[in-house]
Amino acid sequence: MSQAAEILSVSRAPHIRVVSAVSAAHFVSHYYIILLAPLLPFVRADYGVSYTEIGLALAAFNVVSAALQTPAGFLVDWLGARILLTCGLVIGATAFIVAGMSHSFWLMVAMFALAGVGNTVYHPADYAMLSHHVPAKQIGQAFSVHTFAGMLGSAVAPPSLLIMQSLWGWRGAFVGAGVLGFAVAALLVALRDNAEVKPATPARAKDDAAPVGWRLLLSPAILLNLLFFVLLALISGGTYNFSVVAFGALYGTPVTIANAALTGNLLLSAIGVLLGGLLVGRTTRHGLVAALGLAGMALFIALVGEVDVGAVALIAAMSAAGLCSGIIMPSRDMIVREVTPPGSFGKVFGFVTTGFNIGGIISPLIFGAIMDHGSPKLVFLAVAAFSLIAILTVVTRPKFAVR
Repeated sequence: MSQAAEILSVSRAPHIRVVSAVSAAHFVSHYYIILLAPLLPFVRADYGVSYTEIGLALAAFNVVSAALQTPAGFLVDWLGARILLTCGLVIGATAFIVAGMSHSFWLMVAMFALAGVGNTVYHPADYAMLSHHVPAKQIGQAFSVHTFAGMLGSAVAPPSLLIMQSLWGWRGAFVGAGVLGFAVAALLVALRDNAEVKPATPARAKDDAAPVGWRLLLSPAILLNLLFFVLLALISGGTYNFSVVAFGALYGTPVTIANAALTGNLLLSAIGVLLGGLLVGRTTRHGLVAALGLAGMALFIALVGEVDVGAVALIAAMSAAGLCSGIIMPSRDMIVREVTPPGSFGKVFGFVTTGFNIGGIISPLIFGAIMDHGSPKLVFLAVAAFSLIAILTVVTRPKFAVR
């Protein structure tokens, strides 16, 4: 039975509606992140701008997201996750519809910055809603379905956007993407309230002076989780964005084979997320699961960097690395949840997932410099090294965020 089917088999479980709605929102968030990539040639040709100029739209989106995601987490804990998630969807959808209907390039850039504001709410609101509404014994599975939905959004975006572009042009594709966001926002508005569950937290001594706000976020356990997410972003950035060119430069691997290896990595990563969801429901040793997955990933990535294994073995090894990376993800989310006090899920998840933005900014600089200096092997060795460093963050982390 698949991961999604196992969750849906829970008889009349009220939290299923929440998992479905939150996963739909995560699907949209990843869809919006990919939106410009397949349409970029059409947008650039229409406006007659350079790649650097059109890159300003993506930069505006990511800079705003990185700067405002933690404040958005505070708002989630204060105002409530569902209202913030609905607002984020509406803001993003409105921004892309305006960008599609406008004929001003600089207004489009401004709308991508506005979409970045909407993007800030997804991680803190999603994890807060899941943590408050899903029973502890099913939370790991819910996290895995949520992550899988995001991956599905990334996979569906390019073909669906190109279909809309062929029918209505790139502007119509932007408007169609906006309509999708409004549809999911309507789903959240229509979501009936169901009783929250009391989040299960590890037993600890009562501490009336437990840190809150920024004192909580700057505690060692939370900072280690932030570093963990930065490292994961570096790992994925090196693998997804530079493996194809690195294989070509290192072994002369044909682009078709290198892309097949990357596709295998992405596909098995999605499958690994669902397997990881099953695993977190059967063990509480999430740090061990993450450490073993990271070690497996480091092994396979280092192997393809050191040895020209041939086309079939290359695809198999990259796929195995993807499986390991996917299995890690539900445990990654559970590790954060374990050290998060009730009532702080929004701010903590908002803060630690900012590591994705930080790593996304740093990654192209590191791996681009490696390729510019003619050291493609170092791309894979660096990814393996970041994986091993990430192991240290999960095996040395404090058990609790508060004392």
